[in-house]
Order: sequence, then C-alpha cells, then structure tokens
Amino acid sequence: MKKVGVAIIIPVKTLNDFLRKETIPAILKQSFQNFQIIIVTDRPSKERFPKTKIIPSWPKTGPADKRDLGVKKAKGEIIAFLDDDSYPDKNWLQNAIEIFSHSGEARSRSAGQIAAVCGPTLTPPHNNLRQKASGYVWSTWLGSGGAGTYRCALSPKREVDDYPSVNLLVKKKDFLAVGGFDSHFWPGEDTKLCHDLVYKLKKKIIYNPKVLVYHHRRAVFKPHLQQISRYAIHRGHFARILPKTSLRLGYLMPSLFVLWLFGGPILIFLLEIFQLCVVSIPLFLLYLVSMGFYLIFLLVTAAQVYFKERNFKLALLVIPSIFMTHIVYGILFIKGFFSPKLKR
Repeated sequence: MKKVGVAIIIPVKTLNDFLRKETIPAILKQSFQNFQIIIVTDRPSKERFPKTKIIPSWPKTGPADKRDLGVKKAKGEIIAFLDDDSYPDKNWLQNAIEIFSHSGEARSRSAGQIAAVCGPTLTPPHNNLRQKASGYVWSTWLGSGGAGTYRCALSPKREVDDYPSVNLLVKKKDFLAVGGFDSHFWPGEDTKLCHDLVYKLKKKIIYNPKVLVYHHRRAVFKPHLQQISRYAIHRGHFARILPKTSLRLGYLMPSLFVLWLFGGPILIFLLEIFQLCVVSIPLFLLYLVSMGFYLIFLLVTAAQVYFKERNFKLALLVIPSIFMTHIVYGILFIKGFFSPKLKR
C-alpha cells in the first residue's frame, strides 16, 4: 500500500501554539510522507504550513462537524484524526499503514476487514506535575476502572470496538459508509462511529502500541474534572443506548463505588433505626473492609507511580486525583444513563 494517501484531519477553534510548535512539526517528520494535513477552523487564517490546507467552517461548528467537513475535502484513502493538543511519533503513519495492509506479517483474507487502526495516547514527558497526575488517572488500572487503560498506556495488540479520535485512522470508504461522525454527540461521536464500524459494517478496529501519539492532559483538578464530567455523562447515556460498547463493568465501577460510599452509611443507619442489628453490624464491617481495600489500592497505585517517576509529590497527587475522578464520574455516569436525551 505504498501509494496509499493519508489525510490527517485536525479540528480547532483557532490555530494555537500546540499546532505550530508540536503537532505540525511532528507530522512533517513522519517516516511515511504521502499525506496531507487538513486543519478545520472557526474562521479563515492567513497562516501557511507545508502540506497543509486550512479550511474555515461557517457557521461555527463543533469537533464532529469539523472532522466531517475535513473528510469531504480529503483526497486520501485513509483518514487520520488527531487533536490540536497531540503530536505523533515519527513512525505513527508508517506503522498504521502496515497494519492496514498486513505488511510484514502473513497476509490474511481478513485484511479488507480492517476498517480502522488506533494506538495509545501517552502523556508527554514534559507535561507539568498536575498534567502528569491526570495522565496517571487515565493510564492506571484503578484510575480508569480497568476499562480504558490501554488507551493511555502501552498495551498488547488487540481488536477493540471503541476508541477516541485523538489517535484514530479510518478507511475513508468505511467512514462514509456509516455516515461519518454523529455530531449530536460530543464527546462521544467517536464511540458512535466505532460502534457502527464494528457492529453495522462488521469490520475490525485494530489497536497496536506502535501507532503512538502523545496527548497533553488537562491539569488536575478543575480542567481534568470538567473533561471527566463530559465523558461521564455521554458514557452513561451510551451505556443505555449502545450497551455493546458501553455497558461494561469497568465503566460501571465508579458509579457502584459512589453508591456504596454514600449509600452504605445511610442503609446501615436505617437498619439501626429499625433495630436490625443482625444485618447492620455485618454490613458495617463489610463497609469498613471495602473502604480499607479501596484505600490500599490507592496507596499501591501511588507507589507504582513513585517507583516509575521517582517523584513523591506526583505520587501523592495521584491519590486525590483518582478519588475525585471516581466521585465526579460515578455521579454523572448515572445522570447520563437516565437522561432521555443529551443536549447537542
């Protein structure tokens, strides 16, 4: 597939220093050079970059609509999506193209069944302390509930059915076959796209750790929790309307934790009022033991961070970051699940 062309689409409000100093320079250094860059902005810009087309969207639209517009203008057979605060490894495109073509391994009749390729989005090493804490929420088993660790950490190659558009490459014909992104959902338009690729087209999405991108994190606490809030509401809603990809234990765990954390003492108190000590005392002990295990898991995760980073402040910061993430996500996941309709 040496002749395959790739269109790299990046939606933005306005051009920013991430794009100028990291994203575009990293793309231009790719070992695979048959690509074009399409940046979709809110308004026209006089700035110019090599191999880059800047397209204004009017009226102003969200990321999903911008990506759809970029696809319409794309000439490549493969569409690669990046965010404006991410930048790829130099072999990002080369490794993805090899997966699409099954180059370097036994060719398979299922090669044509691969609709999309994705890979991990790692926290840049030069992110600050609070950004790195956010990154460890995403990349540790406890922080992500075991549901999406592979998205933010190097993990073995596998098939997946859901992946964020910050590092997602899709065959253009398959993208168009499912109608592109559903702009009603943001964030979450990528979840809907992947769901349709896998369960409507019956195609495959391949995750490979060599398809590597670095993604700047939202610093803890406020920016991180604002981002978590949006994800939680949409994931909760998807758990109801798209259960194949979203009704999973890993996504449910924070909500179950929140219900037990706040509901457990209330239940024990009510049992005491009605003098049901036979039930309330064992339940109280169970509550203490479960909270103790949670605290141990937090401390173990912090220890893992310390031994990796040798940074005591970062290890300590990870503890409240994970706890607050679980609280916010757990509550808003429930809200999203019972929301009959999400605001656009």
